[in-house]
Amino acid sequence: MTRAYNFNAGPAALPEAVLEKANKEWLNINNSGMSVMELSHRSKEYDAIHEKAKALLKELMNISDEYEVLFLQGGASLQFSMIPMNLLPEGKTASYVLTGAWSDKALKEAKKVGKTQIAASTKDENYTYIPAIDQLQYDEDAAYLHITSNNTIYGTQWKSFPDTKNVPLIADMSSDILSTEIDVNQFSLIYAGAQKNLGPSGVTVVIIKKDLIKNDLTQLPTMLQYSTHADSNSLYNTPPTLAIYLLSLVLEWAKEQGGVAALQKENEKKALLLYNTIDESEGFYKGHARLDSRSYMNVTFTLPNEELSKKFLAEAKAAGFVGLNGHRSVGGCRASIYNAVPYEHCEKLADFMKNFQLTNQ
Repeated sequence: MTRAYNFNAGPAALPEAVLEKANKEWLNINNSGMSVMELSHRSKEYDAIHEKAKALLKELMNISDEYEVLFLQGGASLQFSMIPMNLLPEGKTASYVLTGAWSDKALKEAKKVGKTQIAASTKDENYTYIPAIDQLQYDEDAAYLHITSNNTIYGTQWKSFPDTKNVPLIADMSSDILSTEIDVNQFSLIYAGAQKNLGPSGVTVVIIKKDLIKNDLTQLPTMLQYSTHADSNSLYNTPPTLAIYLLSLVLEWAKEQGGVAALQKENEKKALLLYNTIDESEGFYKGHARLDSRSYMNVTFTLPNEELSKKFLAEAKAAGFVGLNGHRSVGGCRASIYNAVPYEHCEKLADFMKNFQLTNQ
């Protein structure tokens, strides 16, 4: 079987070694005589998988004991609601930096819960850049400041993060978690849907400072309280056991690659290859994002006209490339080059782009 050149934005490519190991263990996980999907989430066999995933994530991201690591469901979209429900009390204001569709959706949900303000927005320029840190405007006593670290649709990414001092900094890192080294201690809460860099869809990772978790939010439904999941080690209800198992395998693979530092180096190399192809095309390909805000995860670009874009995508599909369609709000093309996308696949894409230009100028 020939594997596709998978550039999907999410769910996205998984490491081939992970898929092979999962396939090998599919019918008999750890000599249990059962598939991981058949294990009780209260069993010692599953407990070992659960704890391994937590331990590996804490090791790879250097997460201190000041934080809880939670495995939740509902995707990042549920966190858009859970965050203000748990962390936006009456009389306080939550600040949001708008850098794309997902931060806009997060703000929309927060408005249903309490008072909000926009700390900065790049919407007027179709989200082509990340605002400068010194341009952010938020109250010194804000409930929190929310950012989206990488924007899959527009291909922009934060390169550094604000020092918010006493204001909790919250980040949606769904599309670049584990792709570049960060100081977790800068953040009070990090959340990420797994389906881009961490594993398959179905599990959402939440890294939250323990002192933010409140036990007196009795007005909230039980499942929407962080304390419920922290107190039960993310086992209050049946967790997505298969997704967490695959998460543990992806984390194991990441460690084998040399950890986040090695992954970052490889990601920068992949991104540079594709951006150089765009920049050296003399305008045939045009990047959407401003140079200082370009994402290492999602390379967005357009061609001279829609007819050429359609031809490019059709020929790319015929050549084995998958997931290169740009989002409808930007158009053109998008190559999502998450951790599991090999450099060789990016080389194939760069060669295809160059050859397409030669035959279509």
